[in-house]
Parts: sequence; C-alpha cells; structure tokens
Amino acid sequence: MDTEGIRQVAERVKGSTSLVVLTGAGISQESGVPTFRGADGLWRNFRAEDLATVEAFEKDPVLVWQWYDWRRSLMTPLKPNAAHYALADLEKRTEDFTLVTQNVDGLHKAAGSEHPIEMHGTLWGVRCTKCHTSLENREVPIDIPPKCEACGGLLRPAVVWFGEALDQEILYEIYRCLERAQVMLVVGTSGAVQPAAFFGLVAKRAGAFVAEVNRSKTPQSAFFDVSLQGKSGELLPQLVDHMSK
Repeated sequence: MDTEGIRQVAERVKGSTSLVVLTGAGISQESGVPTFRGADGLWRNFRAEDLATVEAFEKDPVLVWQWYDWRRSLMTPLKPNAAHYALADLEKRTEDFTLVTQNVDGLHKAAGSEHPIEMHGTLWGVRCTKCHTSLENREVPIDIPPKCEACGGLLRPAVVWFGEALDQEILYEIYRCLERAQVMLVVGTSGAVQPAAFFGLVAKRAGAFVAEVNRSKTPQSAFFDVSLQGKSGELLPQLVDHMSK
C-alpha cells in the first residue's frame, strides 16, 4: 500500500476548492459491470463494436435493442461500490466539484453524486430519432423496438456510439472545468479512449495537481504527480479517511 502517496493526494484534495474527477470502466468493474472487451465482450458472437454504431441501428434496430436490453438486465441488480460512495462524499466536501464519467451505467447517480457529467450518455436514457425528445427509461425488459409516445418515432439508446461525435456543449463544459481545477483525480481508466485520455494532461498543463488511481500504470502515469496502483474501491475510501484526520 502506498500510504505516503495516499496521504499526499488526500492533503492536496483537502486543501483544494476546485476538484475534477474522471472515472472509467475500472471503477464500475468492481461492481460487476462487464467491460465488453475481448472475448468477454461477445454477445451472440457480436462484438460491441459491431452493435454500438449508427449503421448497425439503421440496419437492424431490433438486434441492437436486444443487446442493450440484455445489458440493462445485467445492470439492474448491480450496486455502487465503495469508490462510487467515496466520490459522492468528496462532492459534499468540495466547494467546486466536477465528476466526469465515461461510464454509461448510472452507478454514480445511484451512489448519491448529484451532477455527474455522463460524457458517453447513459443506458437508462432513450432519445427519439424523429423528434429528438430525450427521457429516462428504466423498463427491463423494454418493448422492442421502443417507440416515442410523443410522435411515434423509433427510440434509440441515449449513448454515444462508435463514430459519433461527443456533445460539444458537454465537451466545452469539461474543458472549462479542467482549466480551473486545482486538483484532478483520474480513476479507473486506461487512458486509451479519446478525448478523455487527454483530460489529465490538460489539467496538468493548466497547473493542477493530478493523481491517478488505477490497477496498473497507464501511458499517462509518468506525466502525473502521483500514480496509485490498486482497486479504487479500496484506495478512494482510504483517501477520504485520511482527509478526516
């Protein structure tokens, strides 16, 4: 255990008034959320990359919705873990707190985080392909294919698919937060997905103290002030505990 590293990060977080946290698949993996990568990512011999696209949805919306309905059924019994709750606690302790997540599972909200920026959307949202109405939907199983009650149009999952651009307003908001952050935590992300892979470097260049919490080192580790290796569900509660001392 890197007790000195945890203490150093805890002191920085405690002394800051502006904190940004970026989370990735690693934090939710500890709750049992599948990563959908490699052989473990197959469903009916399809890869996630085969189904999470506009082209796949236009070709066979029923198939794509069957996959998302299956994913939602996997998510339904899962609960936030200690890392999610630790971040919800940090939000209450910090004057200017921004939580940015690449995850679509909704576990941060379930843990009590009030305003997470879900940059890739959420499994629990739908959007009409005709009138563009967006709303929450937690039906499991969902009627396939689901239709918009307002206009009868086909609903799609409210997530960002491969090949789609991120919402520019959300991206601008994230960069504004990174520019003013005094401290940033990068949690459970491998640093392989753009543009999130650059967020820690953007904050560092703007003058923030940046700490990484991940099971192993990443390509960005050498550029950060501290890199803590281990489970986020163990390290983040320890960090919060050190802040109380």
